[in-house]
Amino acid sequence: MKLANRLMKASMLSTISIASLGMGSIAYAQDATPQSEEAAVDENVIIVTATKREQTLQEIPISVSVTSGATLEQAQIRDILDLKTVVPSLRVSQLQNSSSSTFIIRGFGNGDNNFGIEPSVGVFIDGVFRSRSASSLNDLANVQRIEVLNGPQSTLFGKNASAGVISVITRAPQYDFGGSVEATYGNFNALTVKGDVTGPISENIAFSVDASYNRRDGYGTIVNLNEEISDRNRWTARGQLLIEPTESLKIRAIVDYSQIDEICCVVSTLVAGPTAPAVFGVGGALSTDFFSYDTFLNRAPVNEVDNYGGSVQVDWESGPISVTSISSYRELKNFVNQDVDFTSADIVSEIRDQQVETLTQEFRIASDFDGPINFLLGAFYFDESVTQDSSLTVGAGARPFFSLLAGNPAVFNGVEAALGLAQNSIFSPGLLTTEAYTLDNTSWSVFGTVDFEPLDGLVFTGGFNFTKDKKDFALSQTSFDELGQINLVDAFIGLATAGTVTTRAQFLALPAPNQAALAALATSAANPFLGLAAFQFQPPFLNIPNAVEDGRTRDDDLSYTLRVAYDVSDNINAYFSYATGFKASSVNLSRDSRPSSTDFIRGTRGSNFLAPSSAILDAGLAVPNLTTGSRFAGPEDAEVFEIGLKAQFPGVSVNLALFDQSLKGFQSFLFTGTGFGLSNAEEQSVRGFELDAKINPAQGLAFTFAMTYLDPLFDSFTSGPTGDLSGERPAGIPEFSIATSATYTHEFGGSGNRLITRVDFNHESNTPINNGLPTFGANNFQREVNLVNASSTFALSNGLELGLWARNLLDDKYILTVFDGVAQSGTVSGYPSPPRTYGAVARFKF
Repeated sequence: MKLANRLMKASMLSTISIASLGMGSIAYAQDATPQSEEAAVDENVIIVTATKREQTLQEIPISVSVTSGATLEQAQIRDILDLKTVVPSLRVSQLQNSSSSTFIIRGFGNGDNNFGIEPSVGVFIDGVFRSRSASSLNDLANVQRIEVLNGPQSTLFGKNASAGVISVITRAPQYDFGGSVEATYGNFNALTVKGDVTGPISENIAFSVDASYNRRDGYGTIVNLNEEISDRNRWTARGQLLIEPTESLKIRAIVDYSQIDEICCVVSTLVAGPTAPAVFGVGGALSTDFFSYDTFLNRAPVNEVDNYGGSVQVDWESGPISVTSISSYRELKNFVNQDVDFTSADIVSEIRDQQVETLTQEFRIASDFDGPINFLLGAFYFDESVTQDSSLTVGAGARPFFSLLAGNPAVFNGVEAALGLAQNSIFSPGLLTTEAYTLDNTSWSVFGTVDFEPLDGLVFTGGFNFTKDKKDFALSQTSFDELGQINLVDAFIGLATAGTVTTRAQFLALPAPNQAALAALATSAANPFLGLAAFQFQPPFLNIPNAVEDGRTRDDDLSYTLRVAYDVSDNINAYFSYATGFKASSVNLSRDSRPSSTDFIRGTRGSNFLAPSSAILDAGLAVPNLTTGSRFAGPEDAEVFEIGLKAQFPGVSVNLALFDQSLKGFQSFLFTGTGFGLSNAEEQSVRGFELDAKINPAQGLAFTFAMTYLDPLFDSFTSGPTGDLSGERPAGIPEFSIATSATYTHEFGGSGNRLITRVDFNHESNTPINNGLPTFGANNFQREVNLVNASSTFALSNGLELGLWARNLLDDKYILTVFDGVAQSGTVSGYPSPPRTYGAVARFKF
């Protein structure tokens, strides 16, 4: 048995690739002489760097879900968004545009609409960390398998792995010439074409090239523009070289480029609030038939994403020591031009132009001694820059719309006259804001693992990762909202004193009784301007850094893992682990970036005259109507206790994991329509279990069943978006999630021809979508998911495959998420789930 284990270690360590901060990577079975995919599926072979040895899926002492390339083909899973239907611990949703998606594991995760907020679920493609979800939405071409690691993985993967990891592994170049081509056509005129080719260049150099093109008409309609929305239009290409100049040296180089140019996404109205008549009053419209996929916009949204980069991995062996180096550089460009009031009235639109550049370097050394102890030690460096230029533009319908809400078409003319503003200046068409945001992030880490095997089948593992993370950010904004530039309390005091009091210093110079009398009048019904506060949407912005706020975060952390794994028998394995996880501070790169309450204390109704002393006010930095909030959210610190049991018998395998996981400082953020509110929940926890089973009752017949149970809790969240949420169950986390499938492969005698039929079912139990909305309030929106997918493929022995497929076969409809209507108090908008899709596929493998 020991000899077998040593042979497995030697085989694995020849190509091992351990993970570290940010750019943790894994060298997989394809790095050695690749198995056929069918063999990999049958044997459940996977290499896990946590134990530094090749193990079957049943032996891995962590909770992990593996989806093979064959399953991806049969289930027509084309990108990570579809992966949730086969992995119950994972939730993925696409929001307001093609580049905005949320990855959640065990109820923990963040969205990616705000490029300053790093995700808690790390996504890796061929070991390369993708720091924003927009860079990980490529179509899944030439994929060998996808692994989803549940729970904190910071010791192995470091940066952005406090909730879990999604790792996509593509096929490495082969020395045997081969490849495939595939074409799919479906409803909504969906057309997908992809192919790959691989082969030798010389006896020690192999190559591979793959590409895909994916287009589809939109399943929604912008009714007033007679234009489709929620379409698909994307392509990707990738090239690889595998160079092995000697038996001990291997180099794998990858370059890739992908592009998305789409009109996305359908937004409909769940609740038409009291502002809806004003929308129609200015000639606009909105849809209240939520699942009609009809929407009304004054312009078609533009979503453009360019994502490209390359990596080089070098593996070298010398006796029992192996050395690995991974270098990577990536660029992401994301452009969005969108109507953000989501009506056909020309009220307000947004442009966002973002760019991310990421450079990483990783180095590590690992041992393969014959003794009971082996180690790995490494270091990692991460350097990233984010830039964003954005703006809000007021349309021609804005002033008439807000005039109707105010109840008097001429109300703003009177206000302009009273406040000394130019006539027709309030809500005049043109720029409302312009912004320029930058974020520079550098971090480094040292990491290591040690395995100790005192007895055959008993392994103790310890791992650590020490990280230092540094962020420097600068946010500047120009607000052109004339009404927003004026504090209504301070303006009243100025008028009441005939213009003799126009500054805070002048107000404080008045006798105390005069101050009290003016304050009482200015904050009472005697002030006719107070009703206009609801129309002050974009007040002046306090730029950062400034004399009080340095625009910096500095974090460091020691994460670690302790685990014991034991082979109870040849068929049963058990493990216990305790792990911690870490994610550094995230920065609020949005218009809702506000000073903290420790730096500024807001006066009554935003008055600076009435505000108490604070650092920002005393430094002369306070701008009119300044409010408090956050510039950044502090680090997340995760902790998990986990017990696992894995059993494999002829025809049956069962994996079970029970866990108690908590996350202190969870970075919670809420989309506010034109910005994002960002705060730390003091502590959020979840208890539950994950069950994964596979049964092969007869030749060619396979059943899978996976279920996740989650019992989450806001242990402490005093500054939640709708108030104190402490003691409440976090919304949007289903109690039960189920993914089950049945696959039957019928062999036609000895011809080699096969008919492969698959049906899978994905269920999420009914759950509230949110814990209430800041404006609408009530928590009465629910979601339950019941998706059925099916496919049937006739595979000929000559490599030709013909098939039919359907996703969401029963056309299940549910709400993805909801949010307060922009500038429409009482209105609730949301995203409907995609409709049924189906089609035919032809594939040829050679």
